[in-house]
Amino acid sequence: MAERTATVGDQVLTSERLFLIAGPCVIESEDLCRRVAEHMKAVTGRLGMPYVFKASYDKANRTSGAAFRGPGWDEGLMILRQVRQEIGVPVLSDVHTIEEAGKAGGVLDCLQVPAFLCRQTDLVQAAAKWGNAVNLKKGQFLAPWDMKHVVAKAEAAGAANILVTERGTCFGYNRLVSDMTAMAALAEFGHPVVFDATHSAQEPGGLDTATGGSRETAALLAKAAVAAGADGLFLEVHPDPDHAKSDGPNSIALTHVEALLETCLAIKAAVG
Repeated sequence: MAERTATVGDQVLTSERLFLIAGPCVIESEDLCRRVAEHMKAVTGRLGMPYVFKASYDKANRTSGAAFRGPGWDEGLMILRQVRQEIGVPVLSDVHTIEEAGKAGGVLDCLQVPAFLCRQTDLVQAAAKWGNAVNLKKGQFLAPWDMKHVVAKAEAAGAANILVTERGTCFGYNRLVSDMTAMAALAEFGHPVVFDATHSAQEPGGLDTATGGSRETAALLAKAAVAAGADGLFLEVHPDPDHAKSDGPNSIALTHVEALLETCLAIKAAVG
């Protein structure tokens, strides 16, 4: 199969070299984003991995209406712009509306279409139009091969740099499962395939007013996905996951990330 490539900022993400998209689930503060971006840039630099920083300025799909959503567009995009300029890493965040895509496209290196919204044609087309790159997350309700239609919408709207991300599939109440054959199915579309290990380890609504999850399961799934052919990993990381304001149960501690990535790189090398 031919090499799959997408350019995000100054990073060339390719099927030939394991890459990483990582950061806190939500922007809690400018200081947190700087701390995480600096740490992850240093780690990936030592490991020789292309790196993209991610954080949401608005978590629009929280379980409870009272849950923390982030700072919103204006402050959030300002923080991401500063991280991009001062830390020197490409930045990614999710967009939820056409108007939002237009505004975020002037700041972000990659616009992400959330899994729950991947069937929204106008949003996919707007992200493709305004984004230098676009990350299309597979809906929890879609079969991997059905993402071909989402990818086709983005391509038809002019997207040249596309990532396709697997993030688990609904399985009964409060559960997700990960089908590792999805890596091969998504690769057929000709774009780099990302595996979102931490969201795949979620237990949606599992804590009543919040989503539960397991960071141990996330690490296990990350290794399995690389063995199955994932080109890149998507991880939510945090210096203190137990006190994170979003997705703490399935976020990976900063101090544990490097060892996990070393293992994943060894797996990538072993499977060729």
